[in-house]
Parts: sequence; structure tokens; C-alpha cells
Amino acid sequence: MCSSGHQIRNVLCPHCDLLVALPPLTAGQKGVCPRCKNSLISSWSNPRTQPVMFAISALIMLVLANLFPFVNMRVSGIGRQITLPQIPSVMVSDNFSSLASLFLLFVQLIPAACMIFIILLCFGIRIPLRLRAFLAKTLFALRAWGMAEIFLAGVLVSFVKLMAYGDIGVGISFLPFCLFCLLQQRAFQCIDQRWLWDNIMPMDSPVDTMRTGESGLSQGIRTCSCCTLILPAAQRVCPRCHTNEQARRRHSLQWTMALLITSVMLYIPANILPIMITNTLGSQYNSTIIAGVILLWDEGSYPVALVIFIASIMVPTLKMIALAWLCWDAGGGRGVDRERMHSLYEVVEFVGRWSMIDVFVIAVLSGLVRMGQLMSITPGIGAVLFASVVIITMFAAHMFDPRLIWDRAESHTQKESPVDGK
Repeated sequence: MCSSGHQIRNVLCPHCDLLVALPPLTAGQKGVCPRCKNSLISSWSNPRTQPVMFAISALIMLVLANLFPFVNMRVSGIGRQITLPQIPSVMVSDNFSSLASLFLLFVQLIPAACMIFIILLCFGIRIPLRLRAFLAKTLFALRAWGMAEIFLAGVLVSFVKLMAYGDIGVGISFLPFCLFCLLQQRAFQCIDQRWLWDNIMPMDSPVDTMRTGESGLSQGIRTCSCCTLILPAAQRVCPRCHTNEQARRRHSLQWTMALLITSVMLYIPANILPIMITNTLGSQYNSTIIAGVILLWDEGSYPVALVIFIASIMVPTLKMIALAWLCWDAGGGRGVDRERMHSLYEVVEFVGRWSMIDVFVIAVLSGLVRMGQLMSITPGIGAVLFASVVIITMFAAHMFDPRLIWDRAESHTQKESPVDGK
């Protein structure tokens, strides 16, 4: 086994702004920030081959998953099976092109594009330098928006819902899609952002003097959010990836609060309006999010009811409260333990996307349950609003700069240090 070949001595943590001196890493090791515990760099054996092989395998599995039936259902002797491409086409026929577009983007196009980018960047294919830099930028920007594994969880939840109506089965493409979810996650794990940029365009930091164990802002340096190069804080444009930014995200708190208020305004009608419409023998039943949870609980599907309640009600609500709390604390609120606040930020950043599980459940149900006059399920306007809430809160979490938590804590400590010394 061999290491990545590029040893990085000084790394500026993008989460807490601490300058860390890392020793040489062997294959299988990773460097972690001692202050916020954020993963800074990973070293893999065969760093070029592993991500490429996983990405190629993932793409093959995705192609197979789109060629054959995905799931099937039989109710009172009437059977139906669907493929993955049929799910968005059904939503388009129901005049929900927005949901169909989200499904195509988050479940198919973005994950597939990321795998293609990994192959192009790591396989040694000769492409122009600017194009390679653009692909690297796009790869890490889109990484959080691939939701194939969340869709798979939604499929499993929909199985439990449909068992009360008929017989549910999986098609030939179900296993390839499961393998695709695992392989694409593994491909992302095996690629390190710093290693990748060192291979695209090796470049030394223009900063000569650095003091490890101190924040970058206190010594007038910053890290490029795109290629991780350490730069003078006053330098706006990165010489390696040409990203134009400041030492801190501009108007971070204002953007976060604006997006947060927008999500709250949409979240109220998203819970009042129907998220799913069920037609059974001519009778129409409109289901809201909370009504679906209550129905599952009454039917004895307690684990699934808890999953939907946590993902669709508890997580969005707590995420909005947590983001408001983070903005209040970073903007000058009462001093709180910074480690705890940073842990809160990491939880918010991780769990937010999983709220899309209910939207994907509706996508599967609306595509599969088409039994003519016997039974059919269509999305409701509440599904569009709820998907908008999830997307906007994800943008809000992205706009929040976690380094502001540590900036405030350091300024608070500096103000109190003369008093403490008396």
C-alpha cells in the first residue's frame, strides 16, 4: 500500500478556522481537527484506482437499475410493475413536473454526474486544466445533493405502507440500485478533496509564516473553500481555482435567516395542505403529513410511523430552531459552549436532506399504485411545498458559516482575559 503522494503539513480547518500541523499519513489514516473533530484529510492506498473502480461499478449498476422492473404490486388480481424511469413520467402526467424534476436530479442525474466526474478526474484522462478545475468544483458542490440512498429508504417505507393493500415485490433492478447506492458512497469516501486538487494543479501556499494552534483569521490567513489552498485573508481570488470569496462568507447570517424565514412560511401550508391523494373505489382521501403518521400508527406500523414522524416533522422543525439558534449565537447572543454549538451545526448539516424521504415515498406510491377505478395514488400540492422547505433549509445550512461560532467564542475570551487575570 502507498499513501497519496502529497504530504500536507499545514491545514486550515474549514469549520473552526484552526491551523493544524499534520504529520505524514499512511494509507488508511485520516487527519482530524483537534478542536472541532472535523475530518481534514484522508489517505488511501491506490487513491486513483479505488474511486475510479467504485465509480465505474456504480454507473454500471445504475444503468442496470434503469433497464428492468424496479418494484411490483398486486391488488385483487390486478398487477402493476414500474421501472425507475416510469416514476417521473407518471408525476409529469399528474401535472407535478416539479417533483419529477427533483426525482431525476437528486436520485439519478446528480449521482451519475458525480461518478462521471470522479472517473474523469482520477483516471488520468487528458482534459484541459480549466475543465478539470470546473469538474472538481462541481463535484464537491453537488456531493450533498445526491439522494439515491434516501430514495432507497423511501422505497422501503412505501413497502410497509402498501402491504396493507396487496402483495408487494421487488423487480430485477432493485438489487442493482441497492448496489449503486453502496458503490457511489464508497467512491466518495475514497476521494480526498486536498489530494484531488494537488493532482489537478500542485501549488504551494503564498503564505510564508503560519502559527499552528491559532485561528487563521487572527494571523491574517484564510482557506479557499473550493481547493483548500491557504491564502492571505485580504486576497479575494484564489490563484489555483479562481474562486472569488472573502475570509468569511459574505452576509452569512443575513442569508441564513432570510432562507430560514422563507422555509417557515412554506412549512405551515406544507403541513396543512394534502401531501398525497388516495382514490379507492371512487372515494377520495386527502392525506397530510401528520395524518399519514397517525394512519400508520393506527395500523400498527409503529417503526415506519416513527421514521416518517422524525424525518418529516421533527427534523425540519428542529432544524429550523437549530439554525435560528446558531444565527442568534453567532450574531452576538448569549455565549454558549462552542463545542456544543458546533456539534449542533454538524447535526443540522447531516440530517436535513433526510427529510426528503417522505417526498420519495409519495413518488414511489404514485408511480406504483395505478389500479384504475380500484385504487390510485397521486401527489398533493403539499408535497411540492414540503420539498421546497427541505431544499431551502439545505441552502440555509450551507450559507451559515460555522467559523462564526468560533470567531465569537475567541473574541469573547479575549475580552474576558484581563478580568480573569485579576
